[in-house]
Amino acid sequence: MIIGIGVDVVDLRRFERAVARTPALRERLFTVGERGLPLRSLAGRFAAKEALIKAIGDSTGVRWHDMEVVADGERNPSFLLHNAVAERAGAMGIRTIHLSMSHDAGVAIAYVVAEG
Repeated sequence: MIIGIGVDVVDLRRFERAVARTPALRERLFTVGERGLPLRSLAGRFAAKEALIKAIGDSTGVRWHDMEVVADGERNPSFLLHNAVAERAGAMGIRTIHLSMSHDAGVAIAYVVAEG
């Protein structure tokens, strides 16, 4: 059963300007494992985190580090959930989170389906 759906789009140039203007965004928005990635990949991960918030329907108590985008051996993305996000997902009965991300033509997009 689908519990929530979220989608988000990030303009790559705008994201790059924001990170150049405020370098601390890398530390604020991304875990240690995510920070070293290229900006287009970070933009996709930011979109993924925003899409996840939309899928769970509430950002109360959520920190950016509570949502970590990781990839398996075949580079398929998924989330590692921590703290408030993990608790919220558990309380909602979410057992699986499907994540798809892409970047092209100056935008990054992420789509999340939370399933119970």
